[in-house]
Amino acid sequence: MNYVRQLNSIESKPYLFSYRRCPYAMRARMALVESNILFDVYEISLRDKPKEMISVSPKGTVPVLLLNKLVLDESLEIMKWAYKNSQSKHLNLLDTNDKELADELITMNDYKFKPFLDKYKYFERHQDKSKIEHRENCYFFLKILEKRLEKTKFLIGNKRTYLDISIFPFIRQFMNVDKDWFDKSDFKMVKEWLTLIIESELFKQVMIKP
Repeated sequence: MNYVRQLNSIESKPYLFSYRRCPYAMRARMALVESNILFDVYEISLRDKPKEMISVSPKGTVPVLLLNKLVLDESLEIMKWAYKNSQSKHLNLLDTNDKELADELITMNDYKFKPFLDKYKYFERHQDKSKIEHRENCYFFLKILEKRLEKTKFLIGNKRTYLDISIFPFIRQFMNVDKDWFDKSDFKMVKEWLTLIIESELFKQVMIKP
């Protein structure tokens, strides 16, 4: 799958090992596409991971970005590389104070919210608590987002930034664990924010099946 146009500063297209529904891979793809970078993507099978990917990234998780001799196998590193090399003139860049806030929220998402989300999603494997109790452990982060979104359309201001892209796939995953419940929940602003991104051309483009 090819996206947009090729960077003039590199010798060959970046090559991304990805898994369509993985939130980490999703945010990496969104950053690459939003940055107007042309790349090829290989949709892996979790049961039969390609040897080429394992040889450059033995931990065996996606996303993995290859570019000549460069190997990036952390989604946030891929996002940083994409925005640094962006060919887009429409990125909404953050000032220093907003960057600090963004980094704080992304860290909270990745290291505090995500472990609770995994237990909620796979509650059958974590029977020390009920599904509802695991879900309730996730509320702290959604409440933080809800409060921010009461004031602005996106998490920082009224334009989508890398902060929204970094966090969105995980909140979408939370939504899909029990969508009927989520649709009836009180997280009104979070639901509106999710809908904005889900209905965006950016998200539709990165979810096309390779």
